[in-house]
Amino acid sequence: MLKYLIFFTMLLFACTNAYAADVKGKESSKNYYDRAKEGWYWYEDPPAKVEPEDIPKEITPPEKQTRPVPTMENHTMDDLWNMHPDDFQALLKDFQKKAVQYPTEQNVVEYYTMQDIARRKSVAYANVAGYVTQKYTSFDMNATAPTVTPGQIAKTQMQNKEVQSTIANAQGDHALLFFTQKGCSFCDKQKNILRFFNDKYGWPIKELDIRENPDIAVRFNITTTPTLLLIGKGKDNYLPVSVGVASMDAIEQKLYRGVRLLGGKITPEEYSTFDYQKSDGGDPKAILQNNLNQSKQKKTRLP
Repeated sequence: MLKYLIFFTMLLFACTNAYAADVKGKESSKNYYDRAKEGWYWYEDPPAKVEPEDIPKEITPPEKQTRPVPTMENHTMDDLWNMHPDDFQALLKDFQKKAVQYPTEQNVVEYYTMQDIARRKSVAYANVAGYVTQKYTSFDMNATAPTVTPGQIAKTQMQNKEVQSTIANAQGDHALLFFTQKGCSFCDKQKNILRFFNDKYGWPIKELDIRENPDIAVRFNITTTPTLLLIGKGKDNYLPVSVGVASMDAIEQKLYRGVRLLGGKITPEEYSTFDYQKSDGGDPKAILQNNLNQSKQKKTRLP
C-alpha cells in the first residue's frame, strides 16, 4: 500500500512540473515573437536598483492646528487704548471673525466694544489735530486755500491778477509759435482764440505750416496741429503750451507758468505755485528754506 502511495505522489509531482514547464514555454515563445522586431542589437537599461530609502513610507498627516480665539479677558482697556494701530487693527479683525463664526451675544458685544474704542481713538486724534493746526498756524492751509466763498473769490482775483501781469510784462521777451497745416479745422478754431489773446496782450505770434516748414517742425518735434510753442528771446530753451484746441484760460495759465520757468523764477517743483504762496503752506520748498534760515540763526547766536 505504501509503495502505491509513493508512486502516486511522484506521478502527481511530475505532472505538475510538466504543466508548469509547458506554460512557461508558451509564455517564452510568446515573448520571443513579440520581441523579435527588436533585433540582435537591442539594448535596454538594467532595472534601477531600489534603495531602502527610496521605498515610500507612510505619511503621517499633520495635526490640525487650532486658531487662537481672542477674548477681552486677555486685554485691559489701557492696553487696547495704547496699542499700536497695526496690532489693534489685526485684533479688531480677529474679534470680528470670531463674532461671525460664533454669533453669540457676548462675541458681538466684544466686537462692538473694539469698534467703539477705534471710533473714540479717531475722535481723539481729530480733536488734537484741530488744536495743533489752530495753535501752530503754519499747518493751517486756510491762508492760501480758503474754504469760505469770500476767501475763494479773493484767491481767484489774486491769481488772475498775477497771471495777467506776468504775461503782459513778458510780451517783449517772449513769442508764440503757432504750428498749423492746411485742412486743419481745429487750427481755425484755435486761430480765433489767439486773435483774442493777441488783442489782450499784444504778443507776437508766428504761424508756421508744418508741411511748408518741415525742418522747423522736426527741430521742435511737432507732429500734431494745432500746437502752441513758447520761446524766449535770445534763449535756446522752449516749452510747449498746448496741443489741440486750448481755451483762453488754459493758454494764460500755461504761459504764466512757462514764462516763470524759462526765466528761472521757479523750478519744476514749484510749477503751479503762485508768488503770493511763497514761504507758506502752498510753497513745497518753503519748509527747506525755513529750516535753512533757522540753522543760520542758531549759528549766529553761538558765542
